[in-house]
Amino acid sequence: MKIVMENIHKSFGSNKVLQGVDFTLEPGEIHALMGENGAGKSTLMNILTGLFPSNQGSITIDGVKTQYKDSKESEQAGIAFIRQELNILPQMTVLENLFIGKEMTNAFGFLKEKVMKKQAEAVFDRLDFSIPFDKEAGECSVGEQQLIEIAKALMLNAKVIIMDEPTAALTDREIDKLFEIMKELTQQGVSLVYISHRMEEIFAICDRITVMRDGTSVTTSWIKDTNYNEVVKQMVGRELEERYPDRTSTLGDPILQVNNFNRKGYFKDISFSVKEGEILGVSGLMGAGRTEIMRAIFGIDDVDQGEIILDGNRMTIKDPTDAMKAGIAFITENRKDEGLVLDFSIRENIGLSNLKSFSSKGFIKGKDEKDFVELMIKRLQIKTQTQELPVGNLSGGNQQKVVIAKWVGTSPRVLIMDEPTRGIDVGAKREIYQLMNELTERGLAIIMISSDLPEVLGMSDRVMVIHEGKIAGELAREEATQEKIMTYATGGNGHEK
Repeated sequence: MKIVMENIHKSFGSNKVLQGVDFTLEPGEIHALMGENGAGKSTLMNILTGLFPSNQGSITIDGVKTQYKDSKESEQAGIAFIRQELNILPQMTVLENLFIGKEMTNAFGFLKEKVMKKQAEAVFDRLDFSIPFDKEAGECSVGEQQLIEIAKALMLNAKVIIMDEPTAALTDREIDKLFEIMKELTQQGVSLVYISHRMEEIFAICDRITVMRDGTSVTTSWIKDTNYNEVVKQMVGRELEERYPDRTSTLGDPILQVNNFNRKGYFKDISFSVKEGEILGVSGLMGAGRTEIMRAIFGIDDVDQGEIILDGNRMTIKDPTDAMKAGIAFITENRKDEGLVLDFSIRENIGLSNLKSFSSKGFIKGKDEKDFVELMIKRLQIKTQTQELPVGNLSGGNQQKVVIAKWVGTSPRVLIMDEPTRGIDVGAKREIYQLMNELTERGLAIIMISSDLPEVLGMSDRVMVIHEGKIAGELAREEATQEKIMTYATGGNGHEK
């Protein structure tokens, strides 16, 4: 299937999102689509798949001018879109999610579960992925949900697969397997659009790259004819300094101490501390227990035993309200379901965690709230024309910035950041890293969970590695390497040679 999109324009009210985009997808190629958050990448693909029409321009598919009326029609034509914000129904089982809208029934209307399971098993075998089909999808980790979405696309026998940040929550092994499958698909003539901010993946797997900036297509080139610095320059319109800013904060006394934290089936004997001005990186494979430990510290999940000491005082944290009162903030990896109210405006979302700062005798001081929100919008460079815009209308990366702004405004003592730059472009990542530096220079302590090893190495003062619910090892900044972290993460001895 060959797709040619020419001079595509799209506006939402007065907001011009696309202003003349050209994009061509050849049969059997992996084509990277890159750009800063808000550049219009997802909007372009939404127009292709019929989610909404363009205001101007044309789409030609295999020589025929085409405009799908909805995403179901584009799926039937052979175009699958694996979205960054996963389309998982949490109360339904894994099997039900895989076949939603495509259920197989017999003459009496009963589900042919055995046949459905056999088909699903064949796809899961290709992905080298194992999970009970009767498990509720909501109980699956974000990484498992991502693989379920990928499996759904493979089951469509699609001719074109659009992948929006598909590896954000996957382990290295799962990413390698996904890349193998992508290569197999191209050999069968399937085309892939690969939207990602992970530059190393773009150069490892893609054939060509189209860069977008501010709603326009800047350039299309062969991967072999470009490089990292050139792509970044095209994306942001300027040279970008080093990816990770220098760490300049001075480490002080321990702010947070966690002693003997245990939760049966999740983690055991967890004891660590984090100091004033420190960024503690938390690494490990998906499912190792990293997020579960932090959720327990924040009071989302119960623990069987353990204590939390903050600024020398033993804290009783039974729920997130207790944690917030104590001075602990938590930026969740699942911004869509846990971090934001998508129908609320940017102002309302940022203000939710900061109501006390703007309230007097039960009334919200509107000007103070708007001034603070405007400050956070400018500081994090959230792309919006108004703070009254619903958060659901923002790009994924700009939604993440709103989550960060929401919690930074509470002036916490400890900030837990779970995958803080997942789905965020290189320019925005740099802004968030600089903000992290500024916060630690003021004495705040940051715990950063990240699956991005270069990020862990580039931003952490110390790295704690989790393996199967236990602390496998700790590494000082100067001794941490990808090899040592992965050795600990896979159950090896970090001191082995």
